[in-house]
Amino acid sequence: METKAQAKYIRIAPRKVQVIIPAIKGRKVEEAISILQFMPRKGARILQKVLHSAVANAEQNKVDIDLLVVKTVLVDGGPTLKRFMPRAMGRANPILKRTSHITVLLEEA
Repeated sequence: METKAQAKYIRIAPRKVQVIIPAIKGRKVEEAISILQFMPRKGARILQKVLHSAVANAEQNKVDIDLLVVKTVLVDGGPTLKRFMPRAMGRANPILKRTSHITVLLEEA
């Protein structure tokens, strides 16, 4: 049985989270959580929270947590906040503050 958890409108660029995904994809949940715990990236902390949420959802569905494996992790771009930085001679440069939608799918092995 599959279990899903989502986090939407997270203030981190999708590229920064996508770098972390290969480290946990296909691994058992306990192993994935320990990998993310010691990874020195902001995206790892966010991904760990979503993974904990997916495990909690699995507990609600009475699934054996020891058998859960990370099936897929999807990181899609959310809406972008557009800001402008004043520059010399009356010009302005755009600053794009990107957001992410993170989805974690777990399945029983």
